[in-house]
Amino acid sequence: MHKQIYVNLAVEDVARSRAFFTRLGFEFDPQFSNDDGICMIVGENIYAMLLRKSFFQSFTNKPVTDARESTEVLIALSCESREEVDALVAKAIDAGGRAPNPKQEYPFMYGHGFEDLDGHIWELSWMDLSLVPPQP
Repeated sequence: MHKQIYVNLAVEDVARSRAFFTRLGFEFDPQFSNDDGICMIVGENIYAMLLRKSFFQSFTNKPVTDARESTEVLIALSCESREEVDALVAKAIDAGGRAPNPKQEYPFMYGHGFEDLDGHIWELSWMDLSLVPPQP
């Protein structure tokens, strides 16, 4: 089975994206970062490659989507608590992002999310697995 995941996202300004995600508490792997893109460490063996749009385009013959206009992917991350969900959304808004949707509350799950500076949607959730209904 696969050992790592790299999500590649097109960004307008690599330095601006680094500053935004640094304010949210993320770190970057310098070994896989340069002026064309940065390797953001999301979790153990989980990375987001934030690539300058023209560099991202070099990997595909298809048009690159403007995430402010349409959605190709929703990036969903689990959090340790409701408080972590709220704290990350607050940091994202403070750093220039926005919360496009209201919080979501279910008996076993709490979620909220933000759009980064390029319009990519990051969904954050916390689940209490002891409250998940049993499946038939």
